[in-house]
Order: sequence, then structure tokens, then C-alpha cells
Amino acid sequence: MSRIAAVVVTHNSARWLSRCLEAAVRFCDTVIVVDNASRDSTAEVAARFPVQLLCNSANRGFAAAANQGVALSSEPLILLLNPDVELATPLAPLVEACRQGAAVATGLLVDARTREPQRGFTLRRFPTAWSLVFEVLGINRLWPSNPVNRAYRCLDVDLSRPAHVEQPPGAFFLVQRSAWEALGGMDERFWPLWFEDVDFLRRAALAGLAIRYVPEVWAYHWGGHSVQQLDAAIKIVWWYASLLTYVWKHFRPGHAWAISLAILIGVAGRTVWSLAGRREVGSCQAYINVFRQTCRSLLRRAEPSCEGRPHQERTRVNRTSRHNL
Repeated sequence: MSRIAAVVVTHNSARWLSRCLEAAVRFCDTVIVVDNASRDSTAEVAARFPVQLLCNSANRGFAAAANQGVALSSEPLILLLNPDVELATPLAPLVEACRQGAAVATGLLVDARTREPQRGFTLRRFPTAWSLVFEVLGINRLWPSNPVNRAYRCLDVDLSRPAHVEQPPGAFFLVQRSAWEALGGMDERFWPLWFEDVDFLRRAALAGLAIRYVPEVWAYHWGGHSVQQLDAAIKIVWWYASLLTYVWKHFRPGHAWAISLAILIGVAGRTVWSLAGRREVGSCQAYINVFRQTCRSLLRRAEPSCEGRPHQERTRVNRTSRHNL
């Protein structure tokens, strides 16, 4: 049970990937890199390391790429690892947590620049209707210490102590293959990213599977490298699309309607604020698109489509580098 396959999903990650892979090949038995149509030298960087490399011809999104990577491996333990995460310690305590019954085990993420624990990101609780309402209305930004936000982001949790937890980020967690397969992997409707890891862990919790936090294991996290390269307007549309998909999947209709109405109020206010401040036209248009998308989801009372997703997603292996580790 101790053999680990690390799955690293990349998209324009060349700047950070060397650190990630150098550590991953040291601590894992197999490393698989699935590249989502990067336009930089990500594939070339990955090919320098003893990894299996799969290059997609289109951006299939994080969930689909993670599913691809897991399917390429056979190890009983799978480590999901973002390309901007650098393992700093051996993974044996996580393996032991899985041996003792945890389906998912995670460690501490440390800010690579400040060397401080990433409170609010390393661990979160599952979003409630209130936490999402506070988020989309901007209350958490204006009043970050409010009790709803503190509970959601686990700001009341002592990160130095092991614990059973709800939602570690998909950037860094170890999962038993048996649990992954029982849950059917990640839901590829969350495209291209956001909330696919929350959905996976929510389904794990609903199935009665244990999720364990082990602070003896830790890693450096540079943070949001691919997301930071995205156009602000695109990020807005994609984030809300995934949020709505999660909301309509996991909340009762009454709560889903309340969150959707809060989105409408929030994006209307943000649009007015952007126009008054003469901000970028693209952001204003993005909020208008989100408003329309939310209205459509309310009318359908179903999950929204992700605008801009390729109609046909083709996968090809551009290069595979295999070495015995």
C-alpha cells in the first residue's frame, strides 16, 4: 500500500515545475504529468525529469486531466500535486494515516515566500449557504474576520495539531485508489477549474470516508501560478460557472436559489462599482455575463453550461518519458 503515484496537472507552468518535479521524484514512486495544452515550455521542462508525460491538444480542465493521470498509474496511493507545490518532507505519515483508515490524507502548505503556514487555504470546511452568500456579496472581503468566514476558512483551527478535516485543497492531498475509483474520480463538469476538489471531497464525506490532516508532512506553495496568468474577465466567468455547478449539485433548491439571488445582487453591485470607477470594460462585461448565466440557471433550476468550453476535446500523447525510479 506504500507505493505512491504523484499526478501533476500543468498549464503554462514552466516557471515553477522544476521545483515540483525535483521533489516529487524524490518522494514518490511514479510521477505523472498531464499537460493541458500549455503554450510555454512546460512540456520541455517536464521531459527533463524521470516522469510519464501526457500532453493534451486542448485544455481539458483540471478534473479531466487528473482523471487521465490517475488512469495512467497503478499504485494504490495517488498524490494530487499542483505544479507550484514543492514537497519538503517524506510522505510516510500520510501513508500511515491511509493505512489506519483515512481515504484522504493531507499535510500543511507553507507560503514559499514568507515561510508562514497558509491559513485559510491549507484547510477549509465545506461551504455552507451562508459562507457562499457572504463570499459572493463581498462581505468576506470587507469584513474578513466575520464568524462565518472564520469557520469556513478554518481560522479557528490549530494547524500544528493533526485532525479529521473536511476540505484540504486539491493542490496537495494523498488519496487511496480504492476511494478514488469508488467515487468515480473527479467530476469533469467543473471546467476548467475551481470546486472540482471541493465536490470530490464532499462526495467522499457523504460516503462516510475519513479525511485526515497530518501537519508533520508539509510542502512549499507558491500559489495560483496558472490562475494569475489568466485574464481577469475570464477568471470571473469561470469561477462563477463552477460555483453554480457546485451549488446546484450539492444544495437543496431553496438554498441554491438563495445563493443564486445573492450572486445576482453581488455582480450587479460589482458592475455598477466597475462602471463608476471606470475600470476595465472586460470585467464589466464578465459580470454581465455572470448575471445572465445565473438567471439562466435559475430559470432552468439546473447546472449552467461553461461558456467557452471546447465542443470537442481531443487527447494525444505528444511525448512520454519513462524511466525507472
